Amino acid sequence: MNENDNYNEEYESSFLGDMGYGEEGQVDGQSSSQIENKPKIFLMGLKRSGKSSIQKVVFHKMLPNETLFLESTSKVVKNDISNSSFVQFQIWDFPGQVDFFDPTFDYEHILNNCGAIVFVIDAQDEIGEALQKLHQTIVKVYQINPNIHFEVFIHKSDGLSDDHKIDKQRDIQQKATDELLDANIMVHPSFYVTSIYDHSIFEAFSKVIQKLIPQLPTLENLLDVFISRSRIEKAFLVDVVSKIYVATDNTPVDMQTYELCSDMIDVVIDVSCIYGLKEEEEGLGYDQESHSVIKLNNGMVLYLREVNKYLALVCLLRESNFDKHGLIDYNFLCFKKAIEEVFSRRTATRKKITKKSN
Repeated sequence: MNENDNYNEEYESSFLGDMGYGEEGQVDGQSSSQIENKPKIFLMGLKRSGKSSIQKVVFHKMLPNETLFLESTSKVVKNDISNSSFVQFQIWDFPGQVDFFDPTFDYEHILNNCGAIVFVIDAQDEIGEALQKLHQTIVKVYQINPNIHFEVFIHKSDGLSDDHKIDKQRDIQQKATDELLDANIMVHPSFYVTSIYDHSIFEAFSKVIQKLIPQLPTLENLLDVFISRSRIEKAFLVDVVSKIYVATDNTPVDMQTYELCSDMIDVVIDVSCIYGLKEEEEGLGYDQESHSVIKLNNGMVLYLREVNKYLALVCLLRESNFDKHGLIDYNFLCFKKAIEEVFSRRTATRKKITKKSN
């Protein structure tokens, strides 16, 4: 193993730890305190609103059509999302019929370790009861932990027309916001229209995850500098397992662009698994040599480079701006080095603080 390999391993573990997500391979040997300190996301909502289907599709790669055969959740299901993905946290799926604020729950302790609550509303069902439960949940949770992020997924939107989706989101957002103002609760939930049959659920969860990443502003600034120096239209820093993007530049996110970049990761991994792995090898076939360029028939180019074994940088740029691809490759190496320095310095600072406190 050479010096670069040592550096890469040290960087990857520090990167994970610094994000608050723990380190890969710790699942079996983790202490309860390590697991407890992981960011937690709670999935809540009425019965049959689609909570279990969401986490199965996003984090367990279940096909959307297969979720039709899922049984209704009857108890709290805890999932540790940390097997091989860069995105590592705990997701708790609460059954719709369970009263979270029942005295038998130690809900105050649980909420103090929660990063975000995702409340799922079935867009094809009556919303009155769901809005009432959403309001009750926010009011009670806010009194215990005002730092929790509240995210509302207006789900199962695949059965609605585009105009109906807009009207439904406006209606739910207006009613929920007005009720909170009337109760003098200064909370501003985020609202997303989602479906497991397209990339909207991945984009929504990307926004949720980003709020739990303390280094997000730095990552966004680095991406802004990279695309401006490389004449790139859009760039995503994507977790290769879940295809959630942990950061993007400050230009608006277009759903079709995100779908293209997400699909590119699938193509690269599929081809790598066929041609890049030996017969006895297992895994994603994704390593430090992974890179790809795909020229589209609309004059655009997709560009993918490996950042580390958890992350890929996926970009969209005009083919006319790809003539100086050597410059883009150089800028990418500078971008990758900058990310390494951000987290290695932060880890070193933490170690110094720990030594002083001891």
